[in-house]
Amino acid sequence: MPAPDAATLARWREDIRFEDTLRGQSLKFSTTWGIFSPEAIDDGSRLLLDLLEVAPDADCLDIGCGYGPLGMTLARLAPQGQTLMVDKDFMAVEYANRNCALNGIGNARAMLSNGLQHIDPALKFDLILSNLPAKASKEQHYLFLFDSLARLKPGGRFYVVTINGLREFMARTLKEVFGNYDKLKQGKIYTVAMAEKR
Repeated sequence: MPAPDAATLARWREDIRFEDTLRGQSLKFSTTWGIFSPEAIDDGSRLLLDLLEVAPDADCLDIGCGYGPLGMTLARLAPQGQTLMVDKDFMAVEYANRNCALNGIGNARAMLSNGLQHIDPALKFDLILSNLPAKASKEQHYLFLFDSLARLKPGGRFYVVTINGLREFMARTLKEVFGNYDKLKQGKIYTVAMAEKR
């Protein structure tokens, strides 16, 4: 493949824009190269959203939000609650906040945080979700789970989608940390699981 010319490079530097409908919510997205799945909503996120139960007044947390599709959908499904989105990538946070403004979503915001490390400890959530990166370390996964358990309100739920290669690890660790585990769906590539704070 020949090296791209100046016009191609200039085009690649422009924001990528697309629209999609997630859980019945029509959303516009502006993204850029370097953020996860910049040209379309990935199948794992779509599967996770299809299986969520969200109360209209739920306070939600999206860990590893990228440009915001999960958190923005949660905010639309829970209009009486507040949704916080976190990512350790400053570009992801910038685009997530930009996309909230683009869609007129006033009950969601994104901030920089390594997992839950930089979130106000006083904040508690009814629902926490994550499209967990396969490349995250075992230590990082455990931190996500223990920190999520600590931040959930009683009866709160933690939802996660992973590649199938991590499903047995996730089943084991959710049982260890939460004391329960429910596999909601296993597809060809992804598995969605849920645990509850009891």
